[in-house]
Amino acid sequence: MATVLVLVTAADAALDRVSLQGLTLGVSLAAGGPVHALLIGDAPLASELGGWGATHVHVADHPALATFAPDAIARIVDDLATSLGAGVVVGPGTETGNTVMARAAARAGLPFAANCVAAAAGDPLVVTRQRWGGSLLEQAAIHGDRAMLTVAPHVLAAVPTGGSATVETFTPTLDESDLAVRVVGRIPAPVAGVSLAEAKVVVTGGRGAGSAQGFAPVVELADLLGAAVGCSRAVTISGWRPHTDQVGQTGTKIAPELYILAGVSGATQHMAGCKGAKAILAINKDADAPVMALADYAVIGDMHEILPAISAEIRRRRGS
Repeated sequence: MATVLVLVTAADAALDRVSLQGLTLGVSLAAGGPVHALLIGDAPLASELGGWGATHVHVADHPALATFAPDAIARIVDDLATSLGAGVVVGPGTETGNTVMARAAARAGLPFAANCVAAAAGDPLVVTRQRWGGSLLEQAAIHGDRAMLTVAPHVLAAVPTGGSATVETFTPTLDESDLAVRVVGRIPAPVAGVSLAEAKVVVTGGRGAGSAQGFAPVVELADLLGAAVGCSRAVTISGWRPHTDQVGQTGTKIAPELYILAGVSGATQHMAGCKGAKAILAINKDADAPVMALADYAVIGDMHEILPAISAEIRRRRGS
C-alpha cells in the first residue's frame, strides 16, 4: 500500500477539474492508504479536497508563489514527496501540471509518464497512457523509487468521496535558483462569451470556413446555443481566429456535452483535444474526412449551407 501525493492546481478561485481527476486516480492507487494533496496557495479551497478523496492537504504558502514558478513548485513537490515517503506522485495533465511534474521528476532523477488514462498498483507501477496525440495507447512499467505521472485530461471521471481531510499550511524552502523561471506579468487574452474549457456545447470551425468572415455562421450558431466558439490549428495559423479559440493537442482540451465541428477534417492532433466530448456532430463536404468516422452524428454537405439552416430552424422553433 503506497503513500500517494497528488499535485492540485487551481485558477480563478476554483479547483482545476483535471486535478480532481488526478485525485480520483490517486485514491484508486492508494487502495485505502493515505492520499496527500499538495495545493499551492489558495488555502480557502483546501477544505474542499477531502470531499474528493484527500486524507491530508498540504498548502504551500510563500510570497514567491504569487505567480507561476515551475521550478519552485517542482522543488516543493519533490521535497514533500521525500518527506512523506510517497511511492506515487500524480499531477494534472495540463500545461501547468506537465511542466511542473516533468521538472520534479528531473530534479529527483526519476522517469516520468505523462497523460495516463489508467494505472495498476504494483512494483513496478504499470500505466496506460496516450501517445501520438491520443491515437495510440501505450502500456508501460515505471521503474523507480517513486512513480511520477500525470492523468490525461477528461478521460477519467472525477469521483467525489464525501470525506474530509486534515489541512496543514507550511512555508516551503526556496532559493533564487528555484525562481529563475517565473511569470512576471500577464496580458489577459480577449475573452467573449462562454469559456472554451468549461463550455457544455462547443461549435468549431475549420479550414472549410474559408476565411475569417466565413466564421459568421459558426458564431451565429454558437450564440443561439449559448456555446463557445472553437477552431482548428489551421485556422489560427491563417490568422482567422486567435489561438485562445484553438481546440486540440496544442490548443485547449475540452469535454463538452456536445461538440459540433464544421469544416474540420479531424486530424489526430485536433481530435486529441476533444476526446472528452460526450457527443460529436461533424459537418463536412468530404464524406471520407477522418472526422466522419469518429463522429456520433455526421452531415455531409457545405457548412455555409448547413449551419445557417440549423440556426434558422432553432429560431423557428423558438418563435423568434
